[in-house]
Amino acid sequence: MSNPSTEAKNVQSEKIDELSSLEIINIMNLEDKIVIDAIHKVQTEIATAVDLIIARWKKGGRVFIAGAGTSGRIGILDAVELEPTFSVEPKRWIGLIAGGKEAMWRTLEQHEDNANEVVEELKQYNFNEKDTIIAISASGSTPYSVSALTYGKEKNAATISISCNQNTISTSISDIGIELLTGPEIIRGSTRLKAGTAQKMVMNMISTGVMIRLGKVYHNEMVDMKIINKKLRNRAKVMLMELSNINEQKADYLLKLTDNQLKPALFMAITDSTLNEANHYLTAADGHLKNALKRYY
Repeated sequence: MSNPSTEAKNVQSEKIDELSSLEIINIMNLEDKIVIDAIHKVQTEIATAVDLIIARWKKGGRVFIAGAGTSGRIGILDAVELEPTFSVEPKRWIGLIAGGKEAMWRTLEQHEDNANEVVEELKQYNFNEKDTIIAISASGSTPYSVSALTYGKEKNAATISISCNQNTISTSISDIGIELLTGPEIIRGSTRLKAGTAQKMVMNMISTGVMIRLGKVYHNEMVDMKIINKKLRNRAKVMLMELSNINEQKADYLLKLTDNQLKPALFMAITDSTLNEANHYLTAADGHLKNALKRYY
């Protein structure tokens, strides 16, 4: 029987059970360098995935990430972070995991073989042609994630797969197949290691790339973050002061005036305009601060 590379034996770690703690960590560190190279080789596919999502998003589409076990948890982790970081509505970037929410905390990996489960979940969300499905699977053949892609194709949605093997089933049925060739794990088959690291890094790139292109970042600042605690309010004040050269008192005033909305506060600070003007230009620019400023000037 032919096994995928993620299931192969890693000859570099055959005697890992005889090594010191430092030697174990050194092997892991060396193996993780493979992840960087694997991602570098598929940068074009990752960038194309970003553009594909943006095109659907601007038409009101949503992003669904489906996976089982580690892959599913990575997808949910990425989805959850987008609301506080970029003020993304939770119902627009959605993580699905085989076995349901309980599988985030419990070992329910047996659900990865249930191909119907994810289809029923997507139906509940009224998944349609405006949406994008990202299926994550180290093997590229997990029934749960493959079924998500198949259903996506049936609905004429955008389909993206992230796997850690070559010429996978997932790639063959995806608009964009991202294959991260990270090779055998130091513990055979434990794809929470290199494969999981690579998947998380690529999800970071995809979601962050989409958010930047949508105008949720100004320069390299999170201007669409939700200011929900003292740390983030202080960050917002520093951002306002540095980007518009105003003092702390003015920054406080603008955050109060805009109900802690950074984009209009920053627009007003930079242009010395009113709140109505800031909201007008931001609306005209679909919330893209830099484009709104260009319109103003």
